[in-house]
Amino acid sequence: MGFRSAVITFPGSNCDRDMAVALEKVSGTPALRVWHGDAELPADLDFIALPGGFSYGDYLRSGAMAARSPVMDAVAKAADRGVPVLGVCNGFQVLTEAGLLPGALMRNASQHFICRTVALKVENTQSLFTAGYEAGQIIHIPIAHADGNFFADEETLDRLEGEGRVAFRYAETVNGSARNIAGVLNEAGNVLGMMPHPERAIEDAQGGHDGRALFESAIRGLVEA
Repeated sequence: MGFRSAVITFPGSNCDRDMAVALEKVSGTPALRVWHGDAELPADLDFIALPGGFSYGDYLRSGAMAARSPVMDAVAKAADRGVPVLGVCNGFQVLTEAGLLPGALMRNASQHFICRTVALKVENTQSLFTAGYEAGQIIHIPIAHADGNFFADEETLDRLEGEGRVAFRYAETVNGSARNIAGVLNEAGNVLGMMPHPERAIEDAQGGHDGRALFESAIRGLVEA
């Protein structure tokens, strides 16, 4: 049947096509497109992606309204079954607001929108998403956000670090995120939220391909499972 991935589109998503293109280029199979108002997901999905953008115009809090969309109940159930779920930028915000990941994303410390390529340190290479990297590897991925400052209380931060659930950490000061955290995993390791955009770094034409290993790692892991 091949690799079956789905990209969720919310009102205000603007990176859904980028994500779909990246998944197709890496897997060779077109991604399915799912509207946020759908109550069900396509059957037999191998991978779900929540893309970046400004869902519902970032009203209330970034990702807060999208987290209550009908499709998110289906996404949560799929995650509980072990289906890999990747949330990038606004998708990361949606995952925290939906309770699929801990913490919250706050306004950047600079109070400015930041759009540039940043250096990340790979902290965890034991997850489905990160097995294609080396521990401590420095990679370069673009960011584009105003609310990318990851926040959690000290107890939660200690737990995330102690359980190896910090997937990526900024190798430079970027947005004021607690302990420079750029990406976190759920307890089962099948849900990843990250602020940088790996789908914008899968080939040299984009200025770099350090994000490609994330998708290749997930696909390889699913095929070998």
